[in-house]
Amino acid sequence: MKKTKVLMAMSGGVDSSVAALLMKNKGYEVVGAFMKNWSDTKDPLSGECTWREDRRVALKIAARLGIPLITLDFEKEYRKQVVDEMFKKYRKGITPNPDIDCNQKVKFPLLWKAAKKLGADYVITGHYSRIAKDKKGNYELLRAKGEGKDQSYFLYRLSQKDLSHSLFPIGDFAKKEVRKIAEKAGFTNFNRKSTVGICFIGKVNLKKFLQRKIKPKPGRILDPEGKQIGEHDGIYYYTIGQRIGPRFGIDLNRLSQVRSTSSINSQSKGKDKIMKKWYVARKIPPTNTIIAAPEGHELNFRKEITIKEPHWINEIPKKEMRVSSRIRQVGELLPSILKYSNGKYKVILKKQITGVSEGQAIVLYKGKKVLGGGVISF
Repeated sequence: MKKTKVLMAMSGGVDSSVAALLMKNKGYEVVGAFMKNWSDTKDPLSGECTWREDRRVALKIAARLGIPLITLDFEKEYRKQVVDEMFKKYRKGITPNPDIDCNQKVKFPLLWKAAKKLGADYVITGHYSRIAKDKKGNYELLRAKGEGKDQSYFLYRLSQKDLSHSLFPIGDFAKKEVRKIAEKAGFTNFNRKSTVGICFIGKVNLKKFLQRKIKPKPGRILDPEGKQIGEHDGIYYYTIGQRIGPRFGIDLNRLSQVRSTSSINSQSKGKDKIMKKWYVARKIPPTNTIIAAPEGHELNFRKEITIKEPHWINEIPKKEMRVSSRIRQVGELLPSILKYSNGKYKVILKKQITGVSEGQAIVLYKGKKVLGGGVISF
């Protein structure tokens, strides 16, 4: 009987390596695929492009599994559809999420295109998420069983078509279990550090990375009352909720801080009246202005979020419903109300939170099921 052929995205990391092992053990014909999407990031010690080391590890794992490994060069598409778009949004003062764009625009569509050429029926990745079918036969995206590593946040823009030919083998496992499976299999990468930072680019100094294309532009930092308390070198280098101050490269006028925080601390007796922690509370792109607020100030909090560019995996919500919201990949699930009116979706959080940044994603859940989400707007 002919085996079902699958194309396995292998990054050299432990997650995709174990996913490949699980698929082979289930009897699938597995073809590994290493994606070369970025060649600018270099190892600080060797000076070598980091993707080369990643590919060497992937080749070793593929050889141990006895499967072929092909290299797919998507760098041109990645630069144009993810990195260039990221710079455009930062230039407007918006904080985007390139990992989500990568999955939607590059990884899943281009892997599927390559899979069809090879005669493969499925694309496999090492994401911690799950796929199921409902009673009507529609595909559902579910959170991983291990909540601490759940990656469904990055996958909310996948379509029914994407889910129909995708599989996530490690969605039922915790990270510790995956590492144990890899160690037992003799994989040399069983304890390799997980990838951090921007998808395929890795961990970089974001400010220096942005300065490649976006030149500094000095601007004012105002307190909540509109008084200038400092200067910054460009709103695009900072995000909502980011702490600022001398330790973070920005000098704030101490006298102004005292004036701004005195009203907040006027009722506190015997305590230091100078609030030491200040955060980016608002960004005003037209005037290149940052409004900063001390810890606890109302400007740091948001309770209502408008959803731009909504994407729904199954049914399109048309009525008010209780949901759980997530505004960061590992952020807590927030009890919320989803409202729909005049063609617009709005999320009302049960309690106000800090660090809500325009351009980031808000993903909505009903239990374990991912309903969809969109881009945060105000």
